[in-house]
Amino acid sequence: MDGIIERIPRQLFIDGKWRDAAEGSTFGVEDPGAERGLCDVADAQGADAEAAVEAAVAAQESWARTPPRERGEILRRAWQLMTERTDELATLMTLEMGKSLTESRAEVGYAAEFFRWFSEEAVRIDGRYSVNPAGGGRTLVTRQPVGPCLLVTPWNFPLAMGTRKIGPAVAAGCTMIVKPPQLTPLSMLNLAALLAEAGLPDGVLNVVPSTSATRIVDPVLGDPRVRKLSFTGSTEVGRKLVEQCAPNLQRMSMELGGNAPFVVFADADVDAAVRGAVTAKMRNNGESCVAANRFHVAEPVAEEFTRRLTEEMAALRIGHGTENGVSVGPLISSDQRDKVSELVDDARDRGAEVTTGGEPLEGKGFFYRPTVLSGVPEQARILREEVFGPVAPITTFRDEDEAVALANDTEFGLVGYVFTRDLDRAVRVGERLQTGMVGLNTGLVSNPAAPFGGVKASGFGREGGYEGIDEYLDTKYLALAVSA
Repeated sequence: MDGIIERIPRQLFIDGKWRDAAEGSTFGVEDPGAERGLCDVADAQGADAEAAVEAAVAAQESWARTPPRERGEILRRAWQLMTERTDELATLMTLEMGKSLTESRAEVGYAAEFFRWFSEEAVRIDGRYSVNPAGGGRTLVTRQPVGPCLLVTPWNFPLAMGTRKIGPAVAAGCTMIVKPPQLTPLSMLNLAALLAEAGLPDGVLNVVPSTSATRIVDPVLGDPRVRKLSFTGSTEVGRKLVEQCAPNLQRMSMELGGNAPFVVFADADVDAAVRGAVTAKMRNNGESCVAANRFHVAEPVAEEFTRRLTEEMAALRIGHGTENGVSVGPLISSDQRDKVSELVDDARDRGAEVTTGGEPLEGKGFFYRPTVLSGVPEQARILREEVFGPVAPITTFRDEDEAVALANDTEFGLVGYVFTRDLDRAVRVGERLQTGMVGLNTGLVSNPAAPFGGVKASGFGREGGYEGIDEYLDTKYLALAVSA
């Protein structure tokens, strides 16, 4: 496995070349499952960010003129390369992020599908031509790339959050500066090498890992030639970035925090609800913006649901992600583990019962036991804050109106989950939830062919689906004078 690390680029990728950071600065990347260093990576400085902008700006005009079919074929080749190298990509991801190899392989497949999907969308960028209603002219509407983009990706899905942004940008004809996360930069650097191998021209993709997001973001967004920001991360940081984009009126896509409700009605298939709960809660060790964060269960089935969810969570095997049979890896850092502990302790102190878990593991690695909390009082912080860990807090409700009120009682609005056998109720409640996405009798909503995004404090804009490429296109109207 260390051989994989040795093969991964560790420099900045600017204008198609691997180069050291200004002043030769570097930072370390750690394996969270073993608390050991993996390697050092170039630590981009402000001058490097400016160089990346210059490369993206210089490449923009020619890249925008590249035929859509050619752009699509580059993405198609990248999809094929990712598929062929699934095991290597997955192992690298597990080493730097901690998730199990099974989950990492699933993410590689999911991430690659964004390249395949947008390879097909590249040739479907359309417009329209029409006769003016009053006569005497024609209306021609075209779609053009917005221009150079800044893409800021999170640590929890090191590949998929990158391909979900890079795919539509490439398909639309936009050049990019990518700021990968400090905690998990290796997957993005490897992806940059793979895209170059697939034929992506120099300067179209520039990758600048750094220990300081501000050091990269400030000069990039301060340049009016950069026309768009796509950010996945916390709502707190997202609000600040919105302000930074205001002076240059840059386009924005914001995929921010979540506090997903998981609603189980009395008529639900409890087997399906428990399976869906484990999927929605434990994907990525619970470190996901679409992870179920609070479970609202109808009183008649609450005891059975809690008992069976407790059994399923207690049976999950914990360990280093590279070990066979492991389904729960470490959290990303000691800080994240401490935050999970703090929220669980707060709920317990306020009267919640821990039915399984409720504590970190001893020894190396940032592990926390899968946890179920029952009887969680409404004052508990865990019902208001995104836990980002393997903890399932359960509350109860009496009727549909109360369930909807509890589900919507949050500033966030990314995703919600509803389990019921009543089709009318499924549609009715799905429409009443103040979220951008709803899982009806399923704990998995992510799909490259569907629009991903939220409302309220969970952001705006959509990634994936037919809608995903729209975020990277401007609409232009040409008025044509036509002689009679």
